[in-house]
Amino acid sequence: MLPRLLKSAIQAAWLVWERGFDFISRFRGSHTAHFGICKVLIKKHQGESIICADSTIIVKGDLVGELHLNNKMILTLIKSEGPDRAALMTARLTRKAVQQISEAFTSRLEFREVEALVGITLLHRGLTHGLGFEQHPLKPNLFQRFTTAYLRLLLSVMHPEGKKRIGRKTEQLIPMMLIHSRRSLSTRFMQ
Repeated sequence: MLPRLLKSAIQAAWLVWERGFDFISRFRGSHTAHFGICKVLIKKHQGESIICADSTIIVKGDLVGELHLNNKMILTLIKSEGPDRAALMTARLTRKAVQQISEAFTSRLEFREVEALVGITLLHRGLTHGLGFEQHPLKPNLFQRFTTAYLRLLLSVMHPEGKKRIGRKTEQLIPMMLIHSRRSLSTRFMQ
């Protein structure tokens, strides 16, 4: 009983921290839009140039849509449906959200100059195959190490098996940048 209460308290504290981070994130971008289980923060690309599979090149200063999942919704699904069913439902909800984002790229003024949709995740296998994102490994540097530690901590807090889940799959839990250029997003979802 105590471990379950402690886990719930840690999850609640994490969600409070995320709300604070969301508030601060508003100042990092020009616009934030919500699409079901996803949120997109429009901001200027700050890293090295990215060459996409379709030859689109994203350079420093280009606008990108930074994709984030709603961890509160995911946690609610895990608690009500269990982790396996929650994973399937999250995949379906993410697909629907990315379809809506693709439509926004063509119909909403704030997305007109956005060159790509990008996100960083440990759980990239299903997203690359199911949603057509291409994968770009993060350069081994301080940002990559911090991102790895942060995302593994997030997974241990949110997943019912916590650290056990990470221990069994450590070698597979490497963060990747997922990217859809404007063109690839349109090709994939505007058929």
